[in-house]
Amino acid sequence: MWFLTLVSYIAILVQIVFITIAIAAGLYYLAELVEEYTTIAKKVIWWMNTGVLTLYLSLWIFENFPLSMILFGVAGQLSHFIILTNFPFVGFTSFGFVAAVLFIVINHYLAFSYFATVYHPFSEVIAFFTLFLWLVPFALFVSLSANDNVLPTTTERIDGDVVTNYFSKRNKKYGLLTFFNYAKESLLPVRTKKGF
Repeated sequence: MWFLTLVSYIAILVQIVFITIAIAAGLYYLAELVEEYTTIAKKVIWWMNTGVLTLYLSLWIFENFPLSMILFGVAGQLSHFIILTNFPFVGFTSFGFVAAVLFIVINHYLAFSYFATVYHPFSEVIAFFTLFLWLVPFALFVSLSANDNVLPTTTERIDGDVVTNYFSKRNKKYGLLTFFNYAKESLLPVRTKKGF
């Protein structure tokens, strides 16, 4: 009886490893797509944000959720629209970004407080968190790799004049995709082609 229990724990660990690898591969692919097609990514995020706003209005009409949750949720989505005005460039001290982070924290607090006091099935709770609270911020996080000045992976030095520095930095890539490429090159084995 103990052997099958041990095997089930080992299987759970293997499943966790596979899920982690699948999520990392998906993030890598999404980051690559966002870096290649920034205008399409902006449109997709804009439509996702519009869809979540529609969901908030539908939640207000059809369900009995507190008005504060809905108002702060709508305000959070409006702050995401402010971030999209300068997409893909995101200033971490800009009003839109600071407001979005603040609304994420407030919305999570309100959601945890509400679901702790009012019973809903787990599927409804996870649906609320996934669609209302995590979808657009996660898409904006992945899209940070489209900006060349976000998540630096190399150190910057200014040598010489401005023109020489500009042309020397043109070939350097920054961003989430660069981080994933570095991790891929340093962690995974390199395949060599055999020449016959």
